[in-house]
Amino acid sequence: MKVLYIHNLYQKTGGEDLWFDSEPNLLKSYGQSRVVYQRDNRELEHYSIWQKASLFWQASWSERSFQDVAEIIRLERPDLAHVYNTQALVTPSVYYACQQADVPVVQTLPNYRLLCPAGSLSRNERICEECVDHSLWRAVRHRCYRDSAIQSASAAWMIYSHGRRGTWAKAVDAYLVATEFMRRKLSSRLPTDKIFVKPIWHEPDPGLRQRSDGFALFIGRLTAEKGVRTLLKAWSVLTGPPLRIVGDGPLRQEVEAVVESRTDGLIKALGFRPHNQVIEELKRAAFLVLPSEWYEALPHVILEAYACGVPIIASRIGTLAEVIHDRRTGLLYKPGDQTDLASKVSWLMRHPEEGAKMGLAGRAEYEAKYTGHRNYQLLMEIYAKVLADRRHAKPVQTASKGGRELEQQ
Repeated sequence: MKVLYIHNLYQKTGGEDLWFDSEPNLLKSYGQSRVVYQRDNRELEHYSIWQKASLFWQASWSERSFQDVAEIIRLERPDLAHVYNTQALVTPSVYYACQQADVPVVQTLPNYRLLCPAGSLSRNERICEECVDHSLWRAVRHRCYRDSAIQSASAAWMIYSHGRRGTWAKAVDAYLVATEFMRRKLSSRLPTDKIFVKPIWHEPDPGLRQRSDGFALFIGRLTAEKGVRTLLKAWSVLTGPPLRIVGDGPLRQEVEAVVESRTDGLIKALGFRPHNQVIEELKRAAFLVLPSEWYEALPHVILEAYACGVPIIASRIGTLAEVIHDRRTGLLYKPGDQTDLASKVSWLMRHPEEGAKMGLAGRAEYEAKYTGHRNYQLLMEIYAKVLADRRHAKPVQTASKGGRELEQQ
């Protein structure tokens, strides 16, 4: 099988870029062929003011990306295309280049972009679903994307116009999401029968940890929606265990101020750490704390904690409540409730044997669901179904050059 992978790199490398890198390499390791098409949002740094202004419309259709992908398909003749991020230069135009050549499309959705122009279903440090319940244009009013009305309008127009065109229902053969929670949320805008749950995965396997040094660990971006303030408030009433915070972000100075204000040295802010050092911290932790207060997709650190056999205390919200099993692989608490979080921390420290059992149960979850081998099996099953369905499908709509009209084949 030959798969064409398509991705739009972000200006700042993040988890989605790393996620994209992993699957083509996994496919290659199993002897499958892959071709990669990428564009990079750092191209925008060299755009003139007029080119940037034209992005309002071009975010919905890029003639360059359409032609690039059409040419790759002509030369490489892939069996299937797997698309990741399309914003802002790749655009959904690539679906139609694939459709024109009768190449089926699989789209990974690592966030809630097709529901929310910001992609997060959050605003002002709280859950927000106004664009789902009312109109996408609420995002323009609130300047949800990059704090810009123009960029928010461009993102909203892309979602809206392709919804009207039928792109989401007809131009994509399958959508991949990491959890059942994401599937339920996105089914309000996408055909439910086209949404498949396929978790992300983690390799190399770091191995089961051998000991615990008794401290709690937070790993993540230091932002309000990650529950950092709730975490600090919980430790304001706790006398143990020690808390180590790994990560950087807008709340770094606030975190450092709290650390400096304590005389007991109970909290340490370690800042950014290379991945190998993060794994070493994780292997020594008594437990991981995930106090998020927004709808995470599937934080990679959960997989790492499970692989190392480390239990997790997390907020009972969205995906976290689905993949962390209360009293089996960790403990759940009420989101934003520092008192409930503190009580769960205290309970786990009083019951180390239960914590050890939770860690082993997490390791079993990793081995069953989150290895590269299991991911490859799931991916190939989905690819096979998409190809089989396409062979039996009727002719579908395709786009004329530039995407300005639609006509039947």
